Amino acid sequence: MHRFRVWAPRLGRVEVKIAEQVFQLEREQAPAIGWWSATIDTTAEGEVDYAYLLDGDTTPLPDPRSAWQPHGVHGPSRLFDHRRFPWNDAKWQPSPLSSAIIYELHIGTFTLEGTFDSAIDRLDALVDLGVTHVELMPVASFPGERGWGYDGVDLFAPQQAYGGPEALKRLVDACHTKGLAAILDVVYNHLGPVGNYLQRFGPYFTPLHSTPWGDAVNFEEAGSTEVRRFLCDNALMWLRDYHFDGLRLDAVHAFIDRSATHFLEQLATEVEQLQAALGRYFVLIAESDLNDPRLVTAQEAGGYGLDAQWSDDFHHALVTAITGERMGYYKDFGPLADVAAALQQVFVYAGRYSSSRDREHGRPVGKLPGWRFVGYAQTHDQVGNRAGGERLGHLTSAGRARIAAALFLTSPFIPLLFQGEEFNASTPFLYFTHHEDEESDRGITEGRSNEFGAFGLDGEDVPSPQLEATFHRSRLDWSEPAREPHASMLAWYKALIHLRRTTPHLTDGRLHHVEVRFDEDARWLAMDRGPVTVVCNLGVATLIQDLAAGAKLLLASEPGVAVAGTRLSLPPDTVAILLTEP
Repeated sequence: MHRFRVWAPRLGRVEVKIAEQVFQLEREQAPAIGWWSATIDTTAEGEVDYAYLLDGDTTPLPDPRSAWQPHGVHGPSRLFDHRRFPWNDAKWQPSPLSSAIIYELHIGTFTLEGTFDSAIDRLDALVDLGVTHVELMPVASFPGERGWGYDGVDLFAPQQAYGGPEALKRLVDACHTKGLAAILDVVYNHLGPVGNYLQRFGPYFTPLHSTPWGDAVNFEEAGSTEVRRFLCDNALMWLRDYHFDGLRLDAVHAFIDRSATHFLEQLATEVEQLQAALGRYFVLIAESDLNDPRLVTAQEAGGYGLDAQWSDDFHHALVTAITGERMGYYKDFGPLADVAAALQQVFVYAGRYSSSRDREHGRPVGKLPGWRFVGYAQTHDQVGNRAGGERLGHLTSAGRARIAAALFLTSPFIPLLFQGEEFNASTPFLYFTHHEDEESDRGITEGRSNEFGAFGLDGEDVPSPQLEATFHRSRLDWSEPAREPHASMLAWYKALIHLRRTTPHLTDGRLHHVEVRFDEDARWLAMDRGPVTVVCNLGVATLIQDLAAGAKLLLASEPGVAVAGTRLSLPPDTVAILLTEP
């Protein structure tokens, strides 16, 4: 027997179709407003597929809370029992987020096979690298066989092309077995346009607010209580039933919610309640371009209570200093002073005028520690949203890429790497999709072309997201780490990660302990983390700096870096990390 239950408050009739049989659902009484349910015998042999019929329409629709979509986003849902998986992680606890080194990956391109199971075979490489947390880009079911996952429409069902529910559990279980925490990227600010049937069931979206993806998710209008319940239940499912250790919340700046209790505050509270009930640590990490520290301020102090948020200001300041780019939103950044500001105060724009926005932007983080912020030189967004999917190593020299790595891996923030960054992968990470209808194909291709106008790029040069070749070009080549020039970059990343994990001063998130000096004209920057000093030379001449007596060279990006007595010699495009006190 199985109880079929669905929220459809505006409908007069709801039926469930199982095989060729149709069963009527009954409207539940208060307080379950808008819910329909029926308990049906499903003891027949084999898998049980089902779909809903609404108000007499003969078109079957998948369950909004479907746990499994084996036939794709337009097909029927399939029952799935979460209790049957044999977990091996009963004693698992993740390391604290303050000590984390996160590795972001995309299942479809991380391996040649592009599945959850094939990703397991590469986990040893991540353990050897020294990362602590694996962050999966979205895996909720999306249309087609390939995509980034940010157009997911069946939020409770892992993508079948990746292997489906059981395979995802095997991957998370394997992560824990190898000492790696697992974080999942979830998208609650919009759904994809293809296969999105939620509005047929109820007011999941509101036309009163618009977003780049259409009508906004209904966080505050009539019916929003159940919409919020839908999303909170989704988050709790990933943590409870799939054993994820945390969630990365995509683009929370697109949430339009003026409720007395913001959705993020509600979510953080419910996750904390689940944490207490299960005795396992969970984290919530937000992506936001608001530069608003309230996201990661404790609820007791008037914030939303999230654990961390991404810091694009640090990325933009770092990348513009390294590459010299000034197009699009990069025009707000450039001088080394911005890098220094980001390292010491997180947000470069903390109430400062932004020319790209034509307004003042952000606010100071106050006394919040660097542990509340994620720092990076590359992410799926900052690589994949370029016309050619260029990685940092494609845009600058290997020497400068090493400088970028040294700065974010010795910063006071939680470091995040994007797949392949550690060995300077030659493969790009392009934007790719797989929609079967021509209208969606044309709209996506035109949209991508138009996006790059702000960057002064010709839209005709943008690879078509729909071409299968665009996807294939984006897959990592795992033969590269064993050969040059990739092997030496991998060795550099391993050395930096080992240094961070074995040097307490580098995991100290207290921002007032960070001191930065720089020379804009000579193009050098030095950061002190207690007795550890990181010196970078982005200039055209060799930098000679006096050191304290007894200074010791811990790491150097090139053999030409030298310490002789109390003098550091640093050639152009190199970085040195020194211990300046016993």
